[in-house]
Amino acid sequence: MQKSFYDFSMSDETLNSLTEMGFEEPTPIQQKAIPLGLEGRDIIGQAQTGTGKTVAFGVPLIERCSKGKKPEALVLAPTRELAIQIAEELNRVGKQKRVFALPIYGGQSIERQIRSLKKGAHIVVGTPGRIIDHIKRKTLNLQNIHTVVLDEADEMLNMGFIDDIEFILKQTPSERQTMLFSATIPREIRNIAKQYMKEPVRVSVDTDRMVVSQIRQIFYEVRHTDKITALTRIIDVEDPELTLVFCHTKKEVDEVSSRLKQMGYYAGAIHGDYTQAHRNRIIKQFKSGEIDILVATDVAARGLDITGVSHVINYSIPQNPDSYIHRIGRTGRAGKSGIAITFVTPREYRNLKTIERSAKTRILRAKLPTREDVKRVRLQELKEEILETFEADEHQDFLAFVDDLAKELSTRDIAAAALSLLYSSDDEDDDIDSEQESTRLFITLGRKDNITVSELIRLLREHTGISGSSIGQISMLDTFSFVEVSASDAPNVVKALNGKALRGRRIKVEQARPHSISRN
Repeated sequence: MQKSFYDFSMSDETLNSLTEMGFEEPTPIQQKAIPLGLEGRDIIGQAQTGTGKTVAFGVPLIERCSKGKKPEALVLAPTRELAIQIAEELNRVGKQKRVFALPIYGGQSIERQIRSLKKGAHIVVGTPGRIIDHIKRKTLNLQNIHTVVLDEADEMLNMGFIDDIEFILKQTPSERQTMLFSATIPREIRNIAKQYMKEPVRVSVDTDRMVVSQIRQIFYEVRHTDKITALTRIIDVEDPELTLVFCHTKKEVDEVSSRLKQMGYYAGAIHGDYTQAHRNRIIKQFKSGEIDILVATDVAARGLDITGVSHVINYSIPQNPDSYIHRIGRTGRAGKSGIAITFVTPREYRNLKTIERSAKTRILRAKLPTREDVKRVRLQELKEEILETFEADEHQDFLAFVDDLAKELSTRDIAAAALSLLYSSDDEDDDIDSEQESTRLFITLGRKDNITVSELIRLLREHTGISGSSIGQISMLDTFSFVEVSASDAPNVVKALNGKALRGRRIKVEQARPHSISRN
């Protein structure tokens, strides 16, 4: 196994570029894929962003490119952000060989792309939809393509690009090299490999286990309404370098980022409704540290390759194990450790256990920082600032004021009163008590009433007005059920439903006795 880039059969120009980029030794996927790629072999690589796969396929691409102006290699990526990042990386690797990679994606002027293609590019990196646009306009000719790379193939499958990929592959010469990289290899990906690749060699570095092993994974039980408070407490206490916050929806991304900015945090947001110019600007600010919290949807953050992300916070629990692995893989990069935090409401424990089983990992329960923890951290920061102010001799203007107050109060009382003024707002912080946040109710509706759990939830929401996030675990038996609701909502639920006629009969609702059976 090659332990140095000098062990590969590559040109001095490419070696010099890699050295200039700061590479010292190849990553596991690079050790396995680069030699095969240089031999012209078709490759199926099981790897995800953050493992060095762009260089793994980029070196063979660049080494095979000539000095012509027509595209010789094509890289397909699921999103604009990933296409841009791949092109940037390839241009750094190909700098000394003067190999140019051009990103082609939707959201950018197609006329500008046409002009760029006319000027010439050795490698085209693009999203499937925009590549097809250029093929149909005859502004992109793939007849000279000697290598095709499908990057993050599983994500392109999830986004419905499989038909587009097959269309594009059919426009390329049959005598080509094909390299496919994917975090997972589902059946549809295997079918594409079987139909469009020639005796592919499969390389894998146990990507999930490798990424997960470098990341401390914890979860907090948090009510939906307490999530923003939990988020700010974590940020205040742990003081992350860069934090990536994942939400399910565009609306939630906007709400979370807006709240954070209102509270004085340097936060930005990206999702599919923002213009490409906005997304590029926010990502640039995040990379430079101008903002240190980035709130994003899965699709918008796909392919983000930013070093220094110390914390990934799943504000909304991922919808599947693959998404979890992709999300947490944004931290713990380049051999560094990272922290992945997931907020879980009581109803989402089953989802969490599914993720643990599928990802073959352990996510540990942790206790949220308290208001006292936050105050302690802030006071320590204030102590350091006071000492710095004293050393810089910036306190002189206030000495006369303190001397005047000292006629009535001790200097100890003056300092304590000043701190109280500074931190009185902390007392307004909502408290979070995950252990005592819910109340268990007994309801005389069960399986014999031909009702399902989802129908029971709908009935509760329709007749009481409580949100779905306020409903916890439900245990349904034949003639009755136990339902956990937030302690603050419990009296209203009892009042709204007790004695009400539902499903043709009058039901009874009351707080469950402490020793009632709660399992089927």
